[in-house]
Amino acid sequence: MKSYLKVSMAALAIGAGIWIGAVFSNTATGAGTTPGTADDPVVTKSYVDQQIQQALNGGGGGSTNPTNPTQPSQGTDEVKNVALKPGKILIADAGTEFIVRSGNAVIYTEVSSGVADLTDGKDLLNGETAPKNHLLSFPREGRGIQVKEGQTINLIVMVRGGYTIK
Repeated sequence: MKSYLKVSMAALAIGAGIWIGAVFSNTATGAGTTPGTADDPVVTKSYVDQQIQQALNGGGGGSTNPTNPTQPSQGTDEVKNVALKPGKILIADAGTEFIVRSGNAVIYTEVSSGVADLTDGKDLLNGETAPKNHLLSFPREGRGIQVKEGQTINLIVMVRGGYTIK
């Protein structure tokens, strides 16, 4: 009789454990809520994409396209190909990045410090040649590049960030 009692108690304990687990599982997963209510909204993919885009744009819901192609908005991740004519200077906003694709460029700065050449890991000072296909980072405003003196063809530069052409 003792073994019958032990088996019954074990079955009762296992059954109670399963029942308690099922009750807590339904409560934890929100099984009692109906899809489409305020507690469990149903949304479309386009709505989710729109909300993600707004969050990436700082929540303003603004356009990611700049209104003036020669002066993109600060902080844009869009890469622009810019043709720079001889005699013009491409001035970067703080944090802008350039890659010289064709032509001969030299660094232009209004101060004694230079521009970071992230590819070689060195600073380029005013008047130094900007190497082609190197990532150049402009830490502050008032720095940029210009067409090397004597060159008659345009400079092609990939730009990420804000800039002005003087």
